[in-house]
Amino acid sequence: MELITKFELAAKSENELHGLLRKAFNALANSAPESHKRRNALASIKNIQNELNSRAFRP
Repeated sequence: MELITKFELAAKSENELHGLLRKAFNALANSAPESHKRRNALASIKNIQNELNSRAFRP
């Protein structure tokens, strides 16, 4: 999986973010331990969750 950056996520809708979160989770589940794909999936999940959380506190 390719790393999804905070910059890319800022332009996405919440529905798109949830779809990307699902894709990243599936990539994580299908990746080998200690692989580059797994590290990217974990970092992408963290970035997506951070973006979703930051939007939850906006007025």
